[in-house]
Amino acid sequence: MATTLTLSSKNYSSWSLRGWLMARFAKIKFKEEMVGPDDLDARAELLLLAPSVRVPRLTHGDITVWDTLAIGEYLNEIKPDAGLLPAEAGARAHCRSICGEMHSGFSALRSALPMNLKANFPNFPVWSQAKGDIERVVEIWHDCLARYGGPYLFGPRRTLADAMYAPVATRFLTYNVPLDETGAAYCQTIMAMPEMAEWMADAKLEPDDIEELEVEF
Repeated sequence: MATTLTLSSKNYSSWSLRGWLMARFAKIKFKEEMVGPDDLDARAELLLLAPSVRVPRLTHGDITVWDTLAIGEYLNEIKPDAGLLPAEAGARAHCRSICGEMHSGFSALRSALPMNLKANFPNFPVWSQAKGDIERVVEIWHDCLARYGGPYLFGPRRTLADAMYAPVATRFLTYNVPLDETGAAYCQTIMAMPEMAEWMADAKLEPDDIEELEVEF
């Protein structure tokens, strides 16, 4: 069955990265279709201007799914053996909860630390509201890693939660956010995944910059 995943920027789009990782974790074969930065829907998504966007978008035969959480749930349905959600009901509910929290929350973190994989800001001043979001993310990581044993959030197997929080790990590295040993170790676990290395390599080849996301301090 023909499968296409429509993405926007690999350098700037955290939601594209999440959807792409979910598809890779599911081991589904798909063709990538990139939308240029001049596309109004894609630009709205990248600049946090749209309440509802349709990138990333999974087209699987005659079925089209957009919104990253919906993509993850659909992939779990068609690839139940991929382990995108934990097997145990309590852990599965926990996984859905923290994925939902990432999906609907952390607006200060998104605004203050936009994803930019090519950049590095060693002395970046973080807004106080964003610090609260950072503390909550690290709290989630600590809880999951302690409860399920790591190295991923729900144990030895990658889940939707790791895909949802992977862009945050990249943000922490881009902006040199100070982390404790547990938080830093989880970031390194995420960045060591071969899928992340592939995505990062592609991001660095992107020729176009979006000026509004090139913050300088």
